[in-house]
Amino acid sequence: MNDREVLEALYATVENRRDNPKEGSYTCYLLDKGIDKILKKVGEECSETFIAAKNDDNSETVYEIAALIYHLTVMMVKLGNPLADVLAELDKRSEETGHLNKF
Repeated sequence: MNDREVLEALYATVENRRDNPKEGSYTCYLLDKGIDKILKKVGEECSETFIAAKNDDNSETVYEIAALIYHLTVMMVKLGNPLADVLAELDKRSEETGHLNKF
């Protein structure tokens, strides 16, 4: 599975939990609690990513980045932001060479 497919599968899983709630699912818990709870978790994971990176702990940094991406995905689904839009924006930015201030 390539990187894009992994993100698409994650997004689809979160959408599926939204559309077909499953008892005991952490994703369903977050979606049910609402955007404030989701954003709190995004902030926590962001801070934990910063700390792991500052401490130069590669395995912990990777772990926290994955947690941050997961929580950002839950946020995107909750807000109705399609993954395709984010991927298109990243594709667009990758084609813009020499424009560091845009990225």
